[in-house]
Amino acid sequence: MKAVVILSGGMDSTTAAFIAKNEGYEIIPVHFNYSQRTEKRELKAFNDICDYLKLENRYIIDVPFFKQIGASALVDENIDVPVDGIKPGIPVTYVPFRNGIFLSIAAAVAEKEGAEAIYIGVVEEDSSGYPDCTEEFIKNMQKAINSGTKPETNIEIKTPLVHLKKEDIVKTALKYNVPLELTWSCYQNENEACGVCDSCRLRLKGFEKAGIRDKIPYKG
Repeated sequence: MKAVVILSGGMDSTTAAFIAKNEGYEIIPVHFNYSQRTEKRELKAFNDICDYLKLENRYIIDVPFFKQIGASALVDENIDVPVDGIKPGIPVTYVPFRNGIFLSIAAAVAEKEGAEAIYIGVVEEDSSGYPDCTEEFIKNMQKAINSGTKPETNIEIKTPLVHLKKEDIVKTALKYNVPLELTWSCYQNENEACGVCDSCRLRLKGFEKAGIRDKIPYKG
């Protein structure tokens, strides 16, 4: 069995990769450089995790058009990354249809490699309010992918974390011996995590509620 894993290098996607491995899949990791603020640091995390898992067949795909489209603080440096806490609604860190585009490319890789599954670490209940992280969206993408590929292609999109809260993801990661110290979540810093962006806040809250110390470096 083969599974394409969309692996950003963050805690959620890395935990999804370890779950896929535990479920018996040969992992084909796919990483996207999309001109995000922490592109180099996320790529390092991806390669560190692949090295840890001894994964050789890696796809590192450049999708620079996200910066041309803009409309997100992650790819447009003229838009500040929010640091004043998570608020209701869709934040400016949302990258328009990012997961839809990532899943489409991952489907092409899966079809080429003969993979039966795509793993993606989306989280619906405790995420930052992104519309492309919902279970409904994922189900619709799976239907579209299977209607737009060869008749013999049948791909299941697996979202093992979609209904978990961050503290449950931390606990799940520990259960599968995920090296969380190799992962990176910060939206804006590459050397020391800022600790105040939405992603850092969610990560720190998860570790705190799980009663575990986060080993990555934080600013201040």
